[in-house]
Amino acid sequence: MAQQRGGGVSANGGTRAIVAALAANIGIAITKFVAFLLTGSSSMLAEAIHSVADSGNQGLLLLGGRRAKREATPQHPFGYGRERYIYAFIVAIVLFSLGGLFALYEGYHKFSHPVPITSWQWVPVGVLVAAILMEGFSFRTAIKESNLIRGRQSWVRFIRRAKAPELPVVLLEDFGALVGLVFALFGVGMTLATGNGKWDALGTAMIGVLLVTIAIILAVETKSLLLGEGAEPKDVAAIERAVAGGPEVERIIHMKTLYLGPEELMVAAKIAVPPCETAEELARGINAVEARIRSAVPIARVIYLEPDIYRAAADRAGAESEPAVRSDARPDEVAGPGS
Repeated sequence: MAQQRGGGVSANGGTRAIVAALAANIGIAITKFVAFLLTGSSSMLAEAIHSVADSGNQGLLLLGGRRAKREATPQHPFGYGRERYIYAFIVAIVLFSLGGLFALYEGYHKFSHPVPITSWQWVPVGVLVAAILMEGFSFRTAIKESNLIRGRQSWVRFIRRAKAPELPVVLLEDFGALVGLVFALFGVGMTLATGNGKWDALGTAMIGVLLVTIAIILAVETKSLLLGEGAEPKDVAAIERAVAGGPEVERIIHMKTLYLGPEELMVAAKIAVPPCETAEELARGINAVEARIRSAVPIARVIYLEPDIYRAAADRAGAESEPAVRSDARPDEVAGPGS
């Protein structure tokens, strides 16, 4: 998987996209608040709060990336790589509550008490057009950085399968910001054209629905990463070939993989090995297998291999005709200290 092979590229690209989005959102938030204070437009207020939420979210992503680099401790022996997933999940919560629910409330309030835009009528249109240009720059940066690691995947698959959360989060946020700005421009434009403040309220409500939808998508995808995902089938196949690619291993009894962080994969496997005369010979064989795994999948940094020996009776019963990798191997099929 492209984004997994280029861990450093993914991390650096994600940071550039986050910084670009943060700079754009701070500037946009200030201009939107000024426009709201001058016009009283609910769409402008909803968009201003949206930009504040996005700015906070980018700060959270940067903080998560920084904290994830801490060294492992006895209390956290596998390190802090998955802390990036925690902060991405917090981003989804902030986007849902501060962005989406506030916009829905503001839309309902303004729809019940519509107020036309009677002063500084050109300001919201000018601000929204400028904001679209700034968000477009941020979105372009996120697309450019994502394309470096996306490969041939569709955008939907990239967002769903990427192990580094920063780029998918920024992509969805920037996409939502651009669509939200179009909704706000629609609401403000129709209010100015008709003098009916309900159009402004409708634009605000549409922004709320959009943000809630994006927040739910982010929460679902980040939840999967928090629970723990295994390697992609392509990487699993590469690891299998590496394990079985030498005389040290007769077959794989079962194997499991788990992401400890976006750029760190754990591999645990029970392997059938030929009889060895000394423990030193067995250790050399296991070291050779580990070296092949790391060469095939560089992010496989934590590897546990448990050697075992098949009983001859199991082989005669047809064990060799079964699939090489099994997650349901029965205890009576293997013998040895780890059985």
